[in-house]
Amino acid sequence: MRPFSVVLSLLLTASLAYYVYTPLPDGVQEPWKLVLLAATIRTVSNFAALKHRLGLGHYVSSIRQFRETLLESDADEEFVPAVKVSDVTFSGVPLRVYEASGGEGSLRRGLVYFHGGGWAFGSAKKGSYDKVTRIVSAELNAVVVSVEYRLYPEVQFPEPYLDCLAAAKYFLSAEVLSKYSVDPERVGVSGDSAGGNLAAAVAQEISQDSSVTVKFSVQALIYPALQALDFSTPSALQNHNVPVLYRSSLVQFWMQYLGVELSLREPFSSNQHSSLQQPLLTPELRARFDWTLLLPPERRKNHRPVVADQGLEGILETVLALLDVRASPLLARSEVLSKCPKAYILTCEFDVLRDDGLMYARRLRDAGVQVTSAHYECFHGCFSLLFWPVEFDVGKTALANYIDWLRDSL
Repeated sequence: MRPFSVVLSLLLTASLAYYVYTPLPDGVQEPWKLVLLAATIRTVSNFAALKHRLGLGHYVSSIRQFRETLLESDADEEFVPAVKVSDVTFSGVPLRVYEASGGEGSLRRGLVYFHGGGWAFGSAKKGSYDKVTRIVSAELNAVVVSVEYRLYPEVQFPEPYLDCLAAAKYFLSAEVLSKYSVDPERVGVSGDSAGGNLAAAVAQEISQDSSVTVKFSVQALIYPALQALDFSTPSALQNHNVPVLYRSSLVQFWMQYLGVELSLREPFSSNQHSSLQQPLLTPELRARFDWTLLLPPERRKNHRPVVADQGLEGILETVLALLDVRASPLLARSEVLSKCPKAYILTCEFDVLRDDGLMYARRLRDAGVQVTSAHYECFHGCFSLLFWPVEFDVGKTALANYIDWLRDSL
């Protein structure tokens, strides 16, 4: 039995190592932390998918339950004691307000924040998002409004966007800014990933809305998702299998958000929804997300654009959200972009969304907007995974630099 036990142990160890191991590109910082995180996420996702197939609950609900139980612990009152936390509603939208206690009697900065999570996961009130916003509030002596917008599968586009817009407009009213002692000249909007998408879209709308007298003075976008017409950008292909946002997951998140049947996943992955036979995609509109025009040569490398000759005829007429700038801010006209506030755009080298952020930075600059680009040799999610069981030093650096920029610019 003893030799058998040794062999069995070796086999189990080898199997575990094979399961945990994820090949990563050279240059990823703290790779073994990322490998362990990826294995955890993969295990949870597989378990949730199995429950879903067995009819034991929606896979999103299962993943949320796991995150809330094991990963999204609440911050105690001593985590950042100088910040007052209140759960309120703005125009019927639930959110959490963080008020720094310093500088009483003077006007403070204001920041509206939208969390990430593929429009399906995440919470303003739990885990890393709660902790990060506490830190930002304290470091900037700011009032931070973190919005708990509705998520998939309960809702789809445009509901999350409308929640965020309603909350932002409410906060920007003179009465509310005065209530929280916020300087109307120093209010910004920010978000990461799906939240970066929402922040960019809300910033565009607010900048054009004549009924909103107080405008955002800055926008800070953290690896934002900005378009759903090209899933074969150089970064999407280069990083298709890099945790924690795989290319297949990116496609699925967008399809869920925009209300596209998931049975069309393969045609979408091969860009058949933006094929040459789509009459609504004029050359001028295609130029707004054409990475061969918007990315520098060192990003384009030897990649070639993936443009299908035909496929999914009529999809853009059926799924109107695919061309809606409220869902895909990168598609906005230059005249709209020119009115947007100055921007901070954080991108990660090993991220499928890298090129979305780089293209948006280019389009904003071309429209005359001041843009600060921050680029890190890290993966998608490093900014918002600071306080999970594994912590990443590059995420701490990114957060510190983000706060420094807001301190200088807001």
